[in-house]
Amino acid sequence: MTESLLGFSAIFALAILRIPLAFAMGLVGFVGIGATIGWIPAMASTAQVVHETGFAYILSTIPLFILMGNFMAAAGLAEELFVAAHAFVGHIRGGLAHATIVASAGFGGPCGSSIATAATMSKVAYPPMKRLGYSDALSTGVLAAGGTLGIMIPPSTIMVIYGIITQTHIGKLFAAGIIPGILTTVLLMMGVVYLTCRDPEHAPPGEKTSWDERWKALKGIWGSAVLLLVVLGGIYGGVFTATEGAGMGAAGAFLFAMARRAFTWKTLFDTLIESARTTAMLFTLLIAASVFANFVNYTSMPNDLKDLITNAGLPPIMVVGAMMLIYVILGTVMEELTMVLLTIPLFFPIVVQLGFDPVWFGILIVMVVQIGLISPPVGMNLFVLNALLPNVGLSNIFRGVWPLVVVLVIALVILLAFPSLSLWLPSMMD
Repeated sequence: MTESLLGFSAIFALAILRIPLAFAMGLVGFVGIGATIGWIPAMASTAQVVHETGFAYILSTIPLFILMGNFMAAAGLAEELFVAAHAFVGHIRGGLAHATIVASAGFGGPCGSSIATAATMSKVAYPPMKRLGYSDALSTGVLAAGGTLGIMIPPSTIMVIYGIITQTHIGKLFAAGIIPGILTTVLLMMGVVYLTCRDPEHAPPGEKTSWDERWKALKGIWGSAVLLLVVLGGIYGGVFTATEGAGMGAAGAFLFAMARRAFTWKTLFDTLIESARTTAMLFTLLIAASVFANFVNYTSMPNDLKDLITNAGLPPIMVVGAMMLIYVILGTVMEELTMVLLTIPLFFPIVVQLGFDPVWFGILIVMVVQIGLISPPVGMNLFVLNALLPNVGLSNIFRGVWPLVVVLVIALVILLAFPSLSLWLPSMMD
């Protein structure tokens, strides 16, 4: 246990010195293995991790889904989803906020990234909300919280990473995220209803659109809907694997964008570069996290934690609840992907030993990442919005997002109390 605690302390110390996380975890993991079992085994173990990660077929899912999301963003999907949602709910009080949440859910599916969803929707939805007189606090709070739907509604990059680290079936994780994604969307909309009833002047209603205009707006999203149904339906129905589905999605999104003349050579080049940059960042983190996880597994910490929890005599569900509380607290002070990569090697074996389904735990992990993404003071979505909307003060963003943090915590409690919400669809794949 002592070696692992020293390792975690070293990572935090390096992070304070502004050493990038991937280098910090990889360095501490390598040195820890060397000090624990020898330097030759440390070099062999690290080389094996790099080789296996670079040549793992399943990992090709990550760049393909990233590419799919970027192609869909270039094709103008977010704008069309917002227009369609606004056509149906824009006339009610807070209608633009509701439309933003629905559009974020629709765009987050193919995009798979919370930060990208929040950034894209801020360009699409903030200007009309500002014009109509919405408060900056409500507008940015909705944009930040809506952006988190990008990692719950499949396909999701976080789910792929969790599935790879824990050897959990990625297709089942995707299926498991559908109902929680819908639940979270509905709860966020209910949160908007509460906020707009409490402060009605912060979200005036817009003009009502005719049914002809609504159907016309709805027709604009048929291509992306078909693409998403083919990808998820194919994976869920067993027609192709998650990797093959990612390839189908990326190819389909590319053809969809080409058909809409969304690409210039510069746009295509920028999209490919952005996808490569994101992929390289994630792969570097995965390699470093795997090296550090190997170090932790060589120490006594996993067995010591198992013994501690077993001897405590707590009900298993309370143990998982305590883990979720730790995650929510950590999310206020740590970057979310860092938090997951550091803690999964510790918590996952305990969850499996307690007899819980890894798929269900994966959905809980995604939810706590959602909460962390909008939890002040270090929520990444908040700083993305602050960078893109410099005229909106960070204090306004913090004030607007806190009520929606509470909404996401309520969603976490519901998913913790009712595992069937996450496990019903995956159980149909057995």
